[in-house]
Amino acid sequence: MCKVFVLDTDKRPLNPIHSAQARQLLRNKKAAIYCQFPFTIILKKSRPDATIEPFRLKLDPGAKYTGVALVNDNTGEVVFAAELKHRGSAIRDALTSRRQLRRSRRNRKTRYRQPRFLNRIRPKGWLVPSLQSRIENIKTWVERLCRLSPIGAISQELVRFDMQLMCNPDIQGKEYQQGTLAGYETREYLLEKWDRQCAYCGIKDIPLQVEHIHARAKGGSNSITNLTLSCEKCNTKKGTKDIKDFLKKDLTRLEKIFKQAKRPLADAAAVNTTRLALLEVLKATGLPVEIGSGGLTKFNRSQQKLEKKHWIDAACVGKSTPKLIIKGIKSLLITANGHGNRQMCGTDKFGIPCRHRTNKQIHFGFSTGDIVKAVVTSGKKVGQYVGRVLCRATGSFDIATKGGRVAGISHRFCTSIHKKDGYSYSVSD
Repeated sequence: MCKVFVLDTDKRPLNPIHSAQARQLLRNKKAAIYCQFPFTIILKKSRPDATIEPFRLKLDPGAKYTGVALVNDNTGEVVFAAELKHRGSAIRDALTSRRQLRRSRRNRKTRYRQPRFLNRIRPKGWLVPSLQSRIENIKTWVERLCRLSPIGAISQELVRFDMQLMCNPDIQGKEYQQGTLAGYETREYLLEKWDRQCAYCGIKDIPLQVEHIHARAKGGSNSITNLTLSCEKCNTKKGTKDIKDFLKKDLTRLEKIFKQAKRPLADAAAVNTTRLALLEVLKATGLPVEIGSGGLTKFNRSQQKLEKKHWIDAACVGKSTPKLIIKGIKSLLITANGHGNRQMCGTDKFGIPCRHRTNKQIHFGFSTGDIVKAVVTSGKKVGQYVGRVLCRATGSFDIATKGGRVAGISHRFCTSIHKKDGYSYSVSD
């Protein structure tokens, strides 16, 4: 289990403690619960003799998930782990839907509206909302963890793949290219780009080899656009043959390979677009920031024979990675949901107004998105339910639990556990 964060009476962060110690402090009424996610307690009496040891916050930013790990550099112990799921795709879909409705509205015979100019000036460093949300999510959790634990340094995976190194192997000297890291950058990029399967037969879950689409013997280059993945059987069978001759009986696959070879890796492009902006956000905290590449992360993880997970990748970021202690760690799964919709007029799929939303968001002391605990003592739904609540003015709430959505729970049975903050939480198995 992850350790429990501790705050003193002045809300200053102390060293995290074991969950058993936290239970004992709560049982003896020496502390109170400060926050449920991540679980934090606050002491009722100050401890002037408490020792504070700074930790390193490690981040592995991704297009869909970001790994977060809090590591003790001296002992290698991982004291906190989390996986943050972004909502970039949801934002993109919402913007696309709004744009389509706006265009259809302009094509209909509606009232004339004079054109407005200079209302779309983009400031320097502007990013599309689906990418900016990733940076804001990470920034929120970096600031939150800095308030809950003593953090002395930050490590960030700056690039998933060192593109300069792949194009010019000598850019950082021969020791980097010909040492133990040789090939990690290119191979990891190809594994992501070709979906970890053989380009010629589609087989998965076997050792794959880096293969030249146009053979070196026939003048093919080492460019990343000329490389793919192949199983040993297909690689041997193709040899130095021209790919058009090798796949002359499967023209569909041949066309797919040519198209995929020229296509950039979408997720890597999203990460590369936001990486420098995120680095500036981390530097603004005033803490020293260490950077690393995805190839180095995989090398550190492979050396310690750890499984592939987002939070483990985060713990392996950078050259400062010690021998990690991860026994018993259960990561906190954080999903970004946003703060709801501010539109007062709801429309159908054609953009025609069909409903009106109320501006009152709080009903009986609860707001949609709060995490509540409902203990139902009477009626058809007797039992205990914990989850995200959907509020109604009638007082009949719905609760989204792990087992599914439970409808018709009265507000009288509900107790708030965690107020709405734009995220939902669960713990990994």
